[in-house]
Amino acid sequence: MVDLPRRLVLALPLVLTLLVATPAHAAADSVTKTDVTVELRADGVLHIKEQISFTGQVRRTLLTRTRYDDGNDRVYRVTGFKGDGALTGDTITLTGKDTATIEYDVAGAVSPVGGGEELRWYVVNGWSAPVQSAVVKLSGPAPIQNLSCFAGDLTSATGCTTASMDETGTRAEFEQQGLGPAQALTVAVGFPSGTSRGRPILERRFELASAFTLSPLTGGALIGLLVLLLGGIVVLYWTRGRDARILDSEAGGPVTTLRDGRFSPPDGVRPGQIGTLIDEQADVIDVTATIVDLAVRGFVRIDEQPRGTYDAPDWLLVKVPDAPVEELLDYERALHMAIFDGRDSVLLSQLHGSFGARLGKVRDALYRDVVAQGWFVRRPDSVRTRWTTIGVIVTGLGVLATVLLAWLTTYGLIGLALIIAGAALAVGGQYMPAKTSRGASALAHTLGFRDYLASGEIGEVPPAQRIELFSRYLPYAVVFDNVDRWARVVASMNGNGGQADHLYWYQGPAEWDLSKFADSMRTFTLTTSGAISASRQFRRSI
Repeated sequence: MVDLPRRLVLALPLVLTLLVATPAHAAADSVTKTDVTVELRADGVLHIKEQISFTGQVRRTLLTRTRYDDGNDRVYRVTGFKGDGALTGDTITLTGKDTATIEYDVAGAVSPVGGGEELRWYVVNGWSAPVQSAVVKLSGPAPIQNLSCFAGDLTSATGCTTASMDETGTRAEFEQQGLGPAQALTVAVGFPSGTSRGRPILERRFELASAFTLSPLTGGALIGLLVLLLGGIVVLYWTRGRDARILDSEAGGPVTTLRDGRFSPPDGVRPGQIGTLIDEQADVIDVTATIVDLAVRGFVRIDEQPRGTYDAPDWLLVKVPDAPVEELLDYERALHMAIFDGRDSVLLSQLHGSFGARLGKVRDALYRDVVAQGWFVRRPDSVRTRWTTIGVIVTGLGVLATVLLAWLTTYGLIGLALIIAGAALAVGGQYMPAKTSRGASALAHTLGFRDYLASGEIGEVPPAQRIELFSRYLPYAVVFDNVDRWARVVASMNGNGGQADHLYWYQGPAEWDLSKFADSMRTFTLTTSGAISASRQFRRSI
């Protein structure tokens, strides 16, 4: 108890310091008074001069953008800043001590209203600290017709402390006491029409809904562009992508498959060529059919491997020695080399992914071949690629145009026409390769041959020639997706009056006979196509 007075004496200076420091700190950041002079000049620009008394560190954020209507913002451009402060963006930082004087110009604060002009400006606004007192003096190049002022939040309708006009009507004065941080003193002053010829500065506000506004203008323009662009694509296909017309006499007529007792497909077309001719693509099934064709013609032998109950089927492809490989077409020779690659035999299962690069050469050779045959003027893959690339470019330009139109205007719908047309051209590019008259004629004969194979009729073929002849048909049946039916036809044949247990080009395992050939061939074509598809570098061109 003896030490209590002493402790109180020691604590007293600290308490006094806190009592003094607290209100001083609270009042540190404030604007005690701001005197603002506003002059409306003849070009519609406000010249503003502010004399500010303040304490602490204060800054002001000028209001430079407000909502004008549903589609536009009103912009106030501040230029020519000078004085005791720095303007960074729209923020003023005062550099003076206790007092500061700044000047700047504001454009865009005047609007034509009715039969006159209205100057509306947020004269005091955006201060980071309270404003104790604000006085605004405003003048213009013509007599003032009316005036009003508002204080508080930006949307406040509460009048300011005082608003008055001198006897001459050319000067107005406004006062406001006690504005909180970020609150505003807004003045609205009317002048005669033509006083400054000022106009609001508007910037379109981006809104997704308004960017794609459907109106008679945008709807009509969209439909018109679609008709023009899509119609142009149709005309382009009609003139460039449509197969050359052929005479009915060329397309029709009976199919002759035997000449001088030997097999002869229409126009001498080989299976791989037929596949490329029909769908204008050098794809997997064309290569599979060519492998079967090479076997039937004596360049390859296919040996089905014995397998257990749960083993996957496999075949050994054997290179026939002394076969005249030099007589093969370029794509056939490329395929023969891709299969064997310096070896005499290879299991089909070993081809998975191992010869993709060489198969690319097969595809290139097939495309060159159909051009060399005179069926196409240009390689179908290059034609597709060219038109598809153009379509992608047009689509990209459409996307860019749509973004720009949507951002800058309300006509975003118009850009969609380019996107739709570009997408249609990219898709339609798949149908742009066009056959020549010779190619169209060969296709017509080939389709007749397909109908003949689909019928599965043996016809007047001597029994001794049936296995060889109908084996020659089989690769074409692979291309026409008719391998099941025609393999059964081959399996029903006899070689020389007795039941055959194998073909000259297809060998089965022990206890295998020709009756099982249909199932074996169906499985072989599916497995071969799978092995080719697994070759990563062999892809159908787009």
